[in-house]
Amino acid sequence: MFGNWRIGSVNGALLAAYFIPAWTLVAFNIIVAPVHGLYERPSIAVALFLSDHLQMAGMSTVRAAWLLALGRLTVVAFFAIYLALVCIPRTRRNGGSDEALGIALAIGSAISFASMVMASKVGEMAALRLHATELLLLLGAAIVLVIEKPAAAPKTVEVPAPLGLEQAELLHNR
Repeated sequence: MFGNWRIGSVNGALLAAYFIPAWTLVAFNIIVAPVHGLYERPSIAVALFLSDHLQMAGMSTVRAAWLLALGRLTVVAFFAIYLALVCIPRTRRNGGSDEALGIALAIGSAISFASMVMASKVGEMAALRLHATELLLLLGAAIVLVIEKPAAAPKTVEVPAPLGLEQAELLHNR
């Protein structure tokens, strides 16, 4: 059963198993209570950067929080699409699910990198470690995805069909 799984497929499935519940919970908390959800540990660096450096207040902070939640939910959606596609053996073998994984990795890396930079600017070390770890996970998976190629399709050799009994093998029949 596991004979046709590539390292990239397993790596992507493990990443999806982490990011789908973790980022869905964070995004759901931001959607329910934007300011309170933004000031929880996974997003505290973004909240402090927005309030201290960009001096956002009130509704602007709520809009930024919802934008962050939308970005996280987009990454979760692409990881879910990847998991659905990786369950189909033919799609998994020829690398058809790699595009959804690549989009999730790109958007997730951008969010994690921006959050890591914001955490370093405000001096939030716990958030900096969290976002750096997530960024390293995403970049490692992207490197595996780029380096590992899908299995080549087997080459088929076309053999001419034998002539039936009713056809004579003449020079003009060849």
